[in-house]
Amino acid sequence: MNAAAIMPGIGHQLKNKPERAGHRGKQIDMNWDDIRIFLAIARTGQILAAARRLGLNHATVARRLTSLEDSIGTRLFDRSTSGCLLTEAGSRFFDRAERIEAEAVAAEADLTNNTPEISGTVRIGAPDGFGVAYLAPRLGKLTEKHPGLTVQLVPVPRSFSLSRREADIAVTIDRPETGRLVAGKLVDYSLGLYASKTYLESRGTPASASNLIDHDLIGYVEDLLYSPSLNYGTEILKDWTARFEIASALGQTEAVRSGAGIGILHDFIARDNADLVAVLPEIKLHRAYWMVTHESSRPLRHVAAAQDFLRDQVARDKAIFG
Repeated sequence: MNAAAIMPGIGHQLKNKPERAGHRGKQIDMNWDDIRIFLAIARTGQILAAARRLGLNHATVARRLTSLEDSIGTRLFDRSTSGCLLTEAGSRFFDRAERIEAEAVAAEADLTNNTPEISGTVRIGAPDGFGVAYLAPRLGKLTEKHPGLTVQLVPVPRSFSLSRREADIAVTIDRPETGRLVAGKLVDYSLGLYASKTYLESRGTPASASNLIDHDLIGYVEDLLYSPSLNYGTEILKDWTARFEIASALGQTEAVRSGAGIGILHDFIARDNADLVAVLPEIKLHRAYWMVTHESSRPLRHVAAAQDFLRDQVARDKAIFG
């Protein structure tokens, strides 16, 4: 696919670029493969990583990048032994390259929309609590409904970069404010204080939030918080100090269940656990999960099918999140 046919004059939109000899007034002609390679390098930050992602030889990727830069007449990356960093011109080109990619994706989707079967691979990124405790036992229904669909669940406690294509769908605890992203609230959920029966038998039950200061508290590793929304403790007790810090919602649940202390846990995970007891049940924290995709994914039927499944599944289970 010729990029110039999709975005006429794209080379002229790289303003103030230094011209090289032989490029002044020359019509720039780029093909889709070179742009695809550029995007992979920009998203991974490395030529080797881009080559692995694309299934190409490292030398081929480096050569095609050089060819693209020569055709445009400017450097798109500052290359070093540690990786590739977009130049100012490269950053501008990245925005336009993503638009070309979106057009290519839309064209491909348009050609395949007449095929009744939903197929392909969709990667869903989610916080570990929601991903492991809620999605993992339910996503089998999605693959059962669409036998040609492969689902990848990546439950990790961090934010995902949809622009870097680390996931097709991201479930986040904050609504993104920047980027070419499409976000919608998936569901509200609540959290509360929990302890194990054995812990309460040995240490007693706090009568108020102020009594928590006399107990062993479990929480997140503060300097690894990837969102202020995860800093739950200080909303309950100003001087909340965890003696046991775990950078994982499921890890905290297991620590509380073992009797290590009192923690703030997701109600949809802890409520039905026979080993856990709600402490000060009148205290509740409220958050929301958001479902986010890159706008270029809109035409993709397999991504849309996964989104529809998540919305429908959560809507049916809405009561367990409150």
